[in-house]
Formats: sequence, structure tokens, C-alpha cells
Amino acid sequence: MSENSIFIDTSAFYALMDRSDRYHAKAADLWSLCLEEEMLLETSNYVVIESMALLQGRLGFEAASLWYRDILDVVLVRWLDEGLHNPALDLWLGLGRRKLSFVDCTSFIYMRHFKLNKVFGFDPHFAEQGFELMPA
Repeated sequence: MSENSIFIDTSAFYALMDRSDRYHAKAADLWSLCLEEEMLLETSNYVVIESMALLQGRLGFEAASLWYRDILDVVLVRWLDEGLHNPALDLWLGLGRRKLSFVDCTSFIYMRHFKLNKVFGFDPHFAEQGFELMPA
């Protein structure tokens, strides 16, 4: 685990791109700080897919394309394989909650696997799972 590593959730990516999002200012400030302090920013391919779909659906193709080219370019994207997919599926099925997405469960498994404690995001499910939400 690196103290300088932070996982980025879809909620943060979306807030960065949508100036009308209630978390936009917080997301922009933390994004700048992360870049300034040369933190290792990372996410999963599942979050990438979820973020692209959300951005394209709400803000349009151009916004999703801009995000992919400019924002995601400085983020380490790790691809989840069957060894992480299956435990995430087991977690999702075991929790059985309507508002908890499968992608969230993949993120929890990813963070535990790579020993990450901090998440750049606004989804309270991460705090429920014992992770530290940034910004607080």
C-alpha cells in the first residue's frame, strides 16, 4: 500500500466534469491537490465503463470523450480479472441491496486487494465499507 495512492470513484469523475454537480468545487480542489502532490491516482476498468456511460448519457459524447482523453490520461487503470470479479459478485449477491451497485462492489474488492484505504469520491457506501472518503 502506498500512502500516496488514492482510488477514484465514478462519483468523483462525474463531479469533475459537471460544473452544476453539487460536489464539483470539492472535486476540482481535490483533483488539483492530488496532481500537485503527485499522488498515484487509480481506478478500475469497471469504473471507467460506468463513468463513460454516465458522462455520455448525462453530458453527451463530447464530455465523455474529453474526460477519457484528458482526465483519465493521468490515472492508472487496472483491469479486474476473474479473480477479482468473482469475489465482487459474491459480495454484491451477499449484500443484496437495491442502491448498492455491482461496480461499487468491484471497487471495494479492488481496494482491499491493492490495500488502498482512501477513495476520491462522494458515495457513502465506501465509508460504510470502512474506506476513507476524500474529500471528507
